[in-house]
Amino acid sequence: MTRLLLSTVALAALFAGTAFADDKEFPAKLAGQAILPANTVTAAPSDAPEFLKTSGKFTAPGKRTEKLGTVDGKDGARVTDVKLPFDGQPIQGFSGIKTMADGTFWTLSDNGFGSKANSSDAMLFLHQVKFDWATNKVEVVKNIFLSDPNRIAPFPIVMEGSDKRYLTGADFDIESIQPVADGFWLGEEFGPYLIKVDALGQLTDVVPTMVDGKPVKSPDNPTLAMPANPTAKMPVFNLKRSGGYEGMAMSKDGAKLYGLLEGPLFLEDGKVEQADGRTALRVIEFDIASKNWTGRSWLYPLAEKGVAIGDFNMIDDTTALVIERDNGAGIKDKVCADPKQPKPDCFDAPAELKRVYKIEMSDANVGKAVRKIGYIDLMNIKDPDNKKKAGSRDGVYDMPFVTIENVDVVDATHIVIGNDNNLPFSAGRAVDKADNNEFSLLEVGEFLSAK
Repeated sequence: MTRLLLSTVALAALFAGTAFADDKEFPAKLAGQAILPANTVTAAPSDAPEFLKTSGKFTAPGKRTEKLGTVDGKDGARVTDVKLPFDGQPIQGFSGIKTMADGTFWTLSDNGFGSKANSSDAMLFLHQVKFDWATNKVEVVKNIFLSDPNRIAPFPIVMEGSDKRYLTGADFDIESIQPVADGFWLGEEFGPYLIKVDALGQLTDVVPTMVDGKPVKSPDNPTLAMPANPTAKMPVFNLKRSGGYEGMAMSKDGAKLYGLLEGPLFLEDGKVEQADGRTALRVIEFDIASKNWTGRSWLYPLAEKGVAIGDFNMIDDTTALVIERDNGAGIKDKVCADPKQPKPDCFDAPAELKRVYKIEMSDANVGKAVRKIGYIDLMNIKDPDNKKKAGSRDGVYDMPFVTIENVDVVDATHIVIGNDNNLPFSAGRAVDKADNNEFSLLEVGEFLSAK
């Protein structure tokens, strides 16, 4: 009887450990911070068409605006302090980061202003940056603007008839980055595609996504066409808008890419994929040498309040970092009295779940759910040494941003983390100010070594 009871208890503990492993929280301490001001703008290349010398001309609904600084940046009912259009191209929307051996980091700006429809004058470009944790400054070392001079894109681009054929946010929505010897692999959301550019930013490859032998397409996929006949069958997509590659990791040997979709795949019955009883996102393996999908994938189950991921990078051969988040922004201390009636001076949906998970994906769980080892809470980062340059809580650094889209390992005990400020539309730090680009160095040795 006693032996049976002990066996039952042990079995229950095993299942509990499996079910709630992702609830294990690890400590994080702020070790440094560097901030790039929200309204940081750079000139378009000298050989860019005049159309691209300014940006944000189509962000006012239903019209074109040429006069600079006349369109409000809005976050719901709130108005930020940055206005559109811009004289130049904004360095913002950081949506993926990679630590380099020389101490610099590669990152990238995403599609521009949030959609294909309003981003035709937003140039796509990559950034090499350097952080000075002592002075809290971000130095932009180099910008690489993307282009398609060799006509690789399998659809017409905005700058189709121009000489340089620069790429814009109406062509692709680049969200993740992996530098390689001859250029960069980028994860993209509209297709979704994996795309490759050379060291000059020139497009060399556009790879459509396949899962289980079937194409994956979002509503923004440029190959989808609406039928002329209203009774004809509508085009098929099996991924939500903005559900493509928010994260993309690379294996430590440089042989494989792992694309992590931001949204779940739709099943034939209209439901979405699940794992462990939760909505799940696909991690899809790609072989770089053959430029083919291997057919292997994993499922990433979201936490109870999680709705999306933000970035994804490998720690070692089988474990990785993943940012997971809700759609909230702002702090609960300034929540609107009635969240159903948002006002300009409060947050209607404050941030609750902003985490970095450590996961394990190996040969043993191919086709199954990744193992969530635990997480750090980005709303509760210890700051005993008062390193933060933003935030309102004594002894704590928090990240109450709607999108946090940059994470990578720096060394054995530190990671770098950064937000996507969606300039000028996100205001999570203050109710009436566009968020800056905050990059932080976190000490998380116990987290990185957890098994």
